[in-house]
Amino acid sequence: METTRTLIIGASVAGLAAAACLQQLGLDYLILEKEACVAAPWRRHYERLHLHTDKGLSQLPYKPFDRAVSRYPSREQVVAYLEAYRQQFSIEPRFHTEVKSLRREGNGWIAQTTQGTFRAAYVIMATGVYGTPKTLNIKGLNTFPGKIIHSAAYQTGRDFQGQRVLVIGFGNSAGDIAVDLHEHGAMPAMAVRAPVNVIPRDLLGIPILRVSILLSKLPARVADALAAPLLRFLVGDITKLGLQKRPDGPFAQIQREGKIPLLDCGTLHHIRQGNIAIYPSLDHFEGAIAHFSDGQQAPFDAVVAAVGYEPSAPNWLVVSPNRAADLKRQLKHQRYFGHEGLYGCGWYVGPTGLFREIGFEAQAIAQDIAQKEKPT
Repeated sequence: METTRTLIIGASVAGLAAAACLQQLGLDYLILEKEACVAAPWRRHYERLHLHTDKGLSQLPYKPFDRAVSRYPSREQVVAYLEAYRQQFSIEPRFHTEVKSLRREGNGWIAQTTQGTFRAAYVIMATGVYGTPKTLNIKGLNTFPGKIIHSAAYQTGRDFQGQRVLVIGFGNSAGDIAVDLHEHGAMPAMAVRAPVNVIPRDLLGIPILRVSILLSKLPARVADALAAPLLRFLVGDITKLGLQKRPDGPFAQIQREGKIPLLDCGTLHHIRQGNIAIYPSLDHFEGAIAHFSDGQQAPFDAVVAAVGYEPSAPNWLVVSPNRAADLKRQLKHQRYFGHEGLYGCGWYVGPTGLFREIGFEAQAIAQDIAQKEKPT
């Protein structure tokens, strides 16, 4: 059994940030990663992906993005940044080491992995909230003759040139993928199951995240009320595009569901231009024909299911459901922050940007561990 003071599980954004923050305080740690490299999820994302938050508010502790990096870094630029981050802080994860169980035992934690057993006083869960793609359950899906993939497996619209592609969903991945399909010569449509919120990525040249940070200090209901007139002016009436508007605003949506509304990077423009068709919720398939809830039907050659990820904690984390749910709250609202030495980093989805929030969490966690490590 190998022993360390702090065990970090996961070597992507949250794991790297946590390791750097512990290192800055002179704290011992070991980081485990089931893949063969750091930032593995980012290396698998679709080619067109860019951060929806600007680089000034997306940098991790102690290292800014290079000046040459675009305002909204691309997937390749994010991967390069995270690899440079690892090198700058000499972070050396144990690769090919997958955790199979994590349980409390005595005054520490025991992690059973594919490469042996580890014991630690503290554990930082840096596995993120986007681990397992949701399964698409649609009546008649087994009769569809074309390609069906989850957005997690989507890479580029070049694979669908000339095809009629149905994108199921209206989140940020769905919006990006629909635009990418059009730009590569496909004929995309989107099936939108429920009412939605849409936010412009920029406000008169200013990243909308900077406005969101100011409003996030207010109760969600108040923030939404203040933002509503501006959003109506900038976004327009989305019901004219075949979309339904949610009765609540984006801040309330994020607070209640932990889901970010569509940050519009051109999707609405292409819908208005007729480059992306909009349908209501999908009812069933009959061969290549998709039948929608309002009676419409249309043929498709391929389906991209941008239906999100399972929000549950890893099945190998042996804690109560309440404890697992608590890890997903903002740190200041957690009831059990650091209880028994267990922390979550990168589990909270908020209105001020995931990278930014991870930076705050990593520093707070490291400081809490440092405080506990002080001699009594």
